[in-house]
Order: sequence, then structure tokens, then C-alpha cells
Amino acid sequence: MNASITLRQQKTGTIVAVLASILVVVMLVALSVGQVTIPLKEIVLIALHKTGLVAYEPDVVFETVLWNIRLPRIVMTVLIGASLAVSGAALQGLFRNPLVEPGLIGVSSGAAFAVVLLVVFGSTLIVNAGTGLSLLMPLAAFLGGLLATTVVIKIGQQVGKTNIAVLILGGVAINALAGALMGLVIFYADENQLRMFTFWTLGDLGGATWQKILIAAPLLLLSCVGMLKFQFPLNALALGEAEAFHMGVDVERVKKSIVFLGALGVGVSVSLAGIIGFVGLVVPHLVRVVFRADNRLVLPASVLGGPVLLLAADMLARTLVAPSELPIGVVTALVGAPFFIFLLLKANQRKELNSR
Repeated sequence: MNASITLRQQKTGTIVAVLASILVVVMLVALSVGQVTIPLKEIVLIALHKTGLVAYEPDVVFETVLWNIRLPRIVMTVLIGASLAVSGAALQGLFRNPLVEPGLIGVSSGAAFAVVLLVVFGSTLIVNAGTGLSLLMPLAAFLGGLLATTVVIKIGQQVGKTNIAVLILGGVAINALAGALMGLVIFYADENQLRMFTFWTLGDLGGATWQKILIAAPLLLLSCVGMLKFQFPLNALALGEAEAFHMGVDVERVKKSIVFLGALGVGVSVSLAGIIGFVGLVVPHLVRVVFRADNRLVLPASVLGGPVLLLAADMLARTLVAPSELPIGVVTALVGAPFFIFLLLKANQRKELNSR
């Protein structure tokens, strides 16, 4: 028994190490590719120069593009991809349903409603509407997502316990209500406000700055690291809540913690880049199909796989229609939706073959 456990741990470590290596390679490629192509050698030399390890005079254009534009974008993409993917994996494990995604608990719709409310009515209250809105939109998105999730959690509480079925139904209701309220607010929007909100809802990673990252990174890292601590409880919950309770799992604390951490990670991600779909849905499911459905692997693999998927999508968004840029949410949907349909069809074929 101990030998089999050790072997499985070794396999998990190997898979995680391979995914980490793939992530590093994809990050280097993403730093190099763009309207200004930066050689990999130049990237390494600039990094060594910035850290003071090598005396080197880099090309001014390369250094500016790499340090002020591309590197903040890559770092923010990695953080958002990891947060969305691990939130999706944890929520799928909590709800014991591989089709669950973070938007189900109302985070995305609550954030979107707060942003459209700010865009349409906030411009009349802010003197410098352009700069003011750009600074307040992330805060509004986070607060809106947090409020929606809090309401969903309250709806799901029954006699001191969280009813997962009621919580999901509450999330569906909050999403519908937020959509209806957004429709009412958009009715009063002018053309410029409608265009601003539309582009935000499609997702945009182009607004990354070191200042935003310094504020958001601790929250996103807290969400990711916090989710990783629930590997054993989620495995126990896969057997059922009663079984998990008898195995020593504080089921109620696990439910509330995962929902809160998911709201934190997704809310901050939405506040930074708008609504980006399919990352939290596809990545955990892909890990389960390719490897296994053990949360001791699914959660850390999702932390690494989410950034790989989002970085690849971002490279496509930056290069397909250069010098213009596609919204990242459009790319993830175009890539993720057909791929997810393919996975579902393959799973159905496998079930049919097993039933014969």
C-alpha cells in the first residue's frame, strides 16, 4: 500500500514538474512574440541586466516593450489563468459536477452589473470620466462580484448548513437578475458607454500595469494557495458529505471557504481583465481526462494549466489580427467551446463502448 502511494505521489510530482516546465516555455515564447519580436537571448540579457547580475546595454525599444508592456501583461495573465482554473477545479469538486464553472456562483454577473452601473451613471459624477472610470472599474467589479456571491451564500444556507443544490439555484437566479438589471441600465447608455462596456465584457488583458499587479497579486495568490489546501477535503467530499464528515472533514467550513476563495479569485480576475470564460471549465476537466480525477493532482495541475491556456489564447489575440487585437474572451470561447464539445463527445463514446 505504501509503495503504491509513493508511486502515485512520484507520478503526481512528475506531472506537475512537466506542466511547470511547459508554463516556463510558453511564458518565454509569449514574451518574445508580438508586434515587436524580441529574441530570447535579448530577454535573458535584459532580465539579468535588470537584476544587476550582468553589465549590459540593452536595446531601448526591446527593454521598454519587455519591461513596461509585455512582462506585466504576462504576469497578470499567469495570475488570472491560475486563479480561474483552480477556482473552477475546486468548485467542480465541491459541487461534484465537472460542468460547474466559477460564474455559476454569481461572481461574473455581479461584477458585470457593477461595471455597467458605473459606466452609465458614474460618468456624470466623475469630473475626469475617462481616467476616473478606468481606475474605479476594477474596484466596482470586485465589489459587485463579492456582493453577488455573498447573497448566493446566504440563499444557500438552511438551518446553519449550506445546501449545495439551493446554492446553485441561487446562483442561477442571481445571474438572471443581474442580466435583467444590466439590460435596464444599458437602456440608458449612450453609444460610447455601450461600446466601453461591451469591450470590457469581452475580456481585455492589455491594461496590465505593475501598479495593478502589486495590488491584485496578493489577493490572487491567497485564492490559489488557499484552494490548494483543500485537496484532501475535496477527495473526501467526492464520496459524499456524510462520509467526508466521518473522515474528519468540517464540511460546512470547507463549503464556505471554497466559495469565498473562488469569489475572491474570480472577482479580482474579472476586475482586472473583464469576463474571460471557459478557463475554469475546460482546464480542470482536461486534467481529469488526460491524467486522473484525484484533487491532489487536479488542483496543482489546474494552477499551472490555466496560465498555459490563457497565455496561448493571449498570443493568438495579439497576433491573429495585428496590429489590432482580439478580445481575449472571444479567443478563449472560440478555442474552448469546440474543444470542450469534443471532450464531451469522446466521453460519451467511451461510456457507450463500456456499456456494450
